[in-house]
Amino acid sequence: MTCEAIDKIAPYLDAANIDLKFFNDESYRNICNGRLQPVLESIRRMKDRGIWIEVTTLIIPDKNDSEEELGRIAGFLSETGKDIPWHISRFHPDYKLREPPQTPVETLLRAAEIGKKAGLKYVYLGNVSKPGDTVCPACGTVLVRRFVRAEFSEDFSENGKCGFCGIGIEGVWK
Repeated sequence: MTCEAIDKIAPYLDAANIDLKFFNDESYRNICNGRLQPVLESIRRMKDRGIWIEVTTLIIPDKNDSEEELGRIAGFLSETGKDIPWHISRFHPDYKLREPPQTPVETLLRAAEIGKKAGLKYVYLGNVSKPGDTVCPACGTVLVRRFVRAEFSEDFSENGKCGFCGIGIEGVWK
């Protein structure tokens, strides 16, 4: 989105999910026919305008799964806001991109570790059968169980706080 569009919609937009496909402008140009910088600017701008953002990266083998690229994505997100949830999704060959094979689960787990080491509080795996629970970053209490659908635990209050230790959990909870 342009900065002007974000500024115009910001008073009416509570949350958005943004795809950050690569951290390499050449890949954006060649594969998506787009550019990296406007995506990064949109993430920063929405965060600055108080819009709750979550970022999704589809991990494609041999395209964006290197330690360096995953580290650059995680570093950018952490610098922008350690509370930004990063959804790391598994690639499945389909439609116009039938090569390479699906992303190994080990690659997703490695990406999750990279995100956590960068300081991100909320890292979730997508397109896999592993649950992506939301846990309190202070005490580790499971607050939202996710598998097929989200179920809020008794240890999570409606005002966005851990019912066990009382720490505030970032997000839109109304």
